[in-house]
Parts: sequence; structure tokens; C-alpha cells
Amino acid sequence: MFQRVRSGSVKWKVFAYFAAFTLVILVLLWLFQVFLLDFFYRTIKVNEIQSSAQDIAEHIEDPDIKARLEGIAQNNQICIIVADSLGNQIYSEDATPRCKIHWLSNWDLAVIFAGTVQRGGNYFEQFEDDTYNIEINGERYIKNTASPEAMIYARIVTLSSGQRLLVLLNSMISPVDSTVQTLRIQLTCVTVVMLILALILALFLSKKISKPIVGINEAAKGLAKGNYQVRFQAEGYQEIRELAETLNYAAHELAKVENLQRDLVANISHDLRTPLTMITGYSEVMRDIPGENTPENIQIIIDEATRLTTLVNDVLDLSKLQSGTLDLAPEKFNLTESIEEILQRYVKLTDYEITFHAQEEVIVNADELKISQVVYNLINNALTYTGPDKKVMVEQELCEGKVRILVKDTGEGIPADKLKDIWERYYKVDKAHKRAQMGTGLGLSIVKTILELHGGAYGVESTEGAGSTFWFELDIVNVLPLAEQEEDSQ
Repeated sequence: MFQRVRSGSVKWKVFAYFAAFTLVILVLLWLFQVFLLDFFYRTIKVNEIQSSAQDIAEHIEDPDIKARLEGIAQNNQICIIVADSLGNQIYSEDATPRCKIHWLSNWDLAVIFAGTVQRGGNYFEQFEDDTYNIEINGERYIKNTASPEAMIYARIVTLSSGQRLLVLLNSMISPVDSTVQTLRIQLTCVTVVMLILALILALFLSKKISKPIVGINEAAKGLAKGNYQVRFQAEGYQEIRELAETLNYAAHELAKVENLQRDLVANISHDLRTPLTMITGYSEVMRDIPGENTPENIQIIIDEATRLTTLVNDVLDLSKLQSGTLDLAPEKFNLTESIEEILQRYVKLTDYEITFHAQEEVIVNADELKISQVVYNLINNALTYTGPDKKVMVEQELCEGKVRILVKDTGEGIPADKLKDIWERYYKVDKAHKRAQMGTGLGLSIVKTILELHGGAYGVESTEGAGSTFWFELDIVNVLPLAEQEEDSQ
């Protein structure tokens, strides 16, 4: 049995890339060092002899022209002759043995002068045999020099006096066959060594690069199957470490969501079962037992049905808010007056002591219905968790163009390590709290979502054993003194 190598594997793709890169480098080495060596060599020599002729032409009348010619000849291994139209040599530099142009007579130089003039003042020729020839007036002039392969470049230079001179240069082209053969042997050895080293390096790097990725991939498969306890190893390169940390965070959040979903099932099951049981039980009593059809029993059924309605409405409201299908309808309204009306309803329905402190009437621009939901949920939360004194305090404060509403209770408080979790759906700090079991666990999440849609700040401050203070802020549109309000109402 053998394991088939996956074509999409990171390890083998990286290996293939390194191997391909090595092959490209070797092909380029062979191409430039062996096959194109003669071409590059000849091109460089041609450019060298032409640039030397240009240099001489530009400085032909300089006082130190003799020294310049010597330097050009020695540095570039070029033979130089400067002659007049009759072939008389003015300057001559011989830098290489068996130089073609130094075998030429004055007559030969005069012929070359004439031929160069006919060609427009420039003449270049490469000799691949031992014969020099130039065409003049339709006839070919031939001169056997018995020299190795060479290049000859001729140029006519006009002096300031009007005299024209011939600048004739000769550069030898050395055979590169032996050099190519030497390079071929060397490159063969280098190719073998580089291939071996490249394969080893490619295997090492592909394994090193792919190992953390493969590990993360395997761990991700476990995460996809619901194993939220899996941990991704943060090792290797920076991007891989950051990916591992991100996936660890995602696994942690998914585990938290799963726990919250379990709490949801437990809470919703309990919250649904209890009122349904009460409604069914009291209905059966009223049906089967004479005299039990009393207003008290009917009120119990109504209260339990109301609890069911509240639960369903909370779930629907939160779903709409978080899905973005519920649009806000902002308008200017009196926030202080709205809170007072809400508190008056609570005073009539509960035996809790609820106080409200405000020194001004505040006008805000927001969705009045949604903000009233925020106030309702914060007060319900305070009523659920407040202490035996049954006191809840609501305060209004103004600061730098914002109004802050604070809802305080006198309950047991919230541990510091749980403050960040209370805004999550279905989260309850104390599942053993008797009154807390009556809630759905959605109230604070609804508060958070509505305030975020309004762009308002919110938070909680709590001390264990001393109660909690929930607050939120909105931008102020206008402030009216209470006295002015009272005068307007009279």
C-alpha cells in the first residue's frame, strides 16, 4: 500500500517551486556562459573598438593625443594607425602581435582611406579567415595578411584646418572554444552539485514551511467537526502565528456561543415549561372542579400567558435587531418625560420603591419606542437583582452635550470577571438566583443592540455586595429647565 501524494499539498507545491527555480537558474547559467558566450564576447569587442574610435576622433587635436593613443591601445589591446589621404602614418600604436593593419603599406592605407570616404566616413569589417578585402569602385581589393581572426574599424576625421585623417583600428578576436569547453565541464559539475543541494534545500524548506500549515489544517478539521477545545499551535512564520492566534480566538468564541446556546435551550425550556404547566394546570382545575372558576385563577392564567408573550417578543425583537431587518425611526422627543411615564407604570404594578432624579428636561433625537425598550429592560433587570429593600434608583446626568441615564440596584453585584459577558445573549450571572430564573436572558443583549444602532455608549459598574449601576448615553438636542416645563404645563 502506498499513500497517494495530493497534488494540491502545500509541501509538494513549495518543493516544486524551489526545484523549478533551481532549474531556471541552471538553464540561464548554461545559456549565458556556454551557448551565448561567443556572441556576447564579439558584441563587447565591437562596441569597444567603435567607442575607442569615437574617443580618438574627439581628441585628435589635443596636445596629449600621443599619450591618449597609448592608453587606449594598452587598455583595450587595440592597434591604432592615424594616416593622411596618401597613406602616410602620423601616429601608430602596436598593442598586439601579428596585427593586421601594421602589415599594410602606405598604398594599402590610401586604398582604405578612399574606401572609407566612399562608405560615408565609417567602415567596419570582421575577418573570419586570413584575407582582408575591400570593395572600391566596383572592384574588390584583396590583401592576404596571414593573421588570426580580427576586426578592423576605419573612420574619417576632419581637423579644424580642413585636413582629413584616417583613424584605423584593429582588434583581435581570440578563439573561445577552449574557454567554452572549460566552462562546460565546470558547469556540468556545478549543475550536479546545485541539483543535489537544491533538492535537499527544497525538501527542508517545503517541510519547514508546510508543517505549521498542515498542523493548522488538521486542527481546523477538528474545529469544523465541533471540537471547540482544539488549539492551534502558534509557530513558524509571523503570518502563520497570527493565523493560529486568530483561529484560537475563533474556537474560543465558538465554544462560548455553544455554551450560550445550551443555556438558551435550558432557559427557554424552563421559561416555556413553567407558564405552560401553570396555564394547563389551572385550566384543568377550573374545568374539572366546581367553584374554581374564580378571578384569581383566571388572573394566574393571564399572567402566565403574558410571560410567554414577553419571552416570544424578546426573541423576535433581538432577531430583528441583529439581522438588520428592523429599521430605526428617529425623532425628537422628551427623554426625561418618557422615562417618568415608564416609571409611573411600574409604580402601579409593583411594590418596589423606584425613584427618578432629574434636574432638566432633555430632548434627544432617537427612536422613542426602541429607547423605551432599553429603559424597560434595564429597569426589569434592576428589579430582578435588587436587594431585599426592593429599591431601584434611576438618575439623569448631563455632561459635554450628552445625557446619561443610570439605573441602580442594591443587589449582590456582579463579579469583575463576568462584567464583559453580561451583554451576551442568554447569559445569566447567577443561575441560582430565584428571581433571575424568571428572565429570558435577552434583555441586556437587546439593550446593547439598540444602543449600538443609535451610536450611543453604554456600560455597567458593579461592586460585589453593593449593587450594580447600568448606564447609557445619547446626544442632546435641547435642554429645558424643569421650572419652564412646570410653567408651560400650568
